[in-house]
Amino acid sequence: MTKFYSTLLVVLFFNLKVHSQNTPGSIASVEQSIYGVQTGFLGAWVHNESRLSNSIALRSEVGLDATFGYNSFLGDYFKMVPVLTLEPRWYYNLERRLRKSKRIDNNAGNFIALKTSLRPDLFEIGSNDNIRIIPDFQLIPTYGLRRNIGQHFNYEVGFGIGYIRYFEERLRDQNDAVVNLHLRIGYRF
Repeated sequence: MTKFYSTLLVVLFFNLKVHSQNTPGSIASVEQSIYGVQTGFLGAWVHNESRLSNSIALRSEVGLDATFGYNSFLGDYFKMVPVLTLEPRWYYNLERRLRKSKRIDNNAGNFIALKTSLRPDLFEIGSNDNIRIIPDFQLIPTYGLRRNIGQHFNYEVGFGIGYIRYFEERLRDQNDAVVNLHLRIGYRF
């Protein structure tokens, strides 16, 4: 009989643990740790989000950013360059989504972030070897949202305007604005 009660207790605990994040009355919180991959119009990335508090997660990301354009002397080009990103995200509407019985697993919600990206001069993959991408550092306040598609897939949309700093001597005193527009689809492991 003790074995039966132990098994029943384990099954009940597991069932409560699985459903606790989407039940009204529970505390809304970002996930402890999420690993995934994302791709979009301008690149591919591998990321991790780690919980710092119930509504704040730290996203770290490694990937390839795509850039393209046209130079009147050298022609058109398409390049992929490595990017390292650290981005604290505040998911501000998790409680409201939980009250409305909407999914918050996989950190599905609206967020405000401070995206910090470094594009070092390690390597370039692209179509025109005569054009070199200048390494830079970007700091971009961003508003975005993430929603789930099924169990493991999700999509993200975000927009922000921020600051870019180039790591080339002739451009050091030049302050530029940069736009972050991302449309991504991803898979969570």
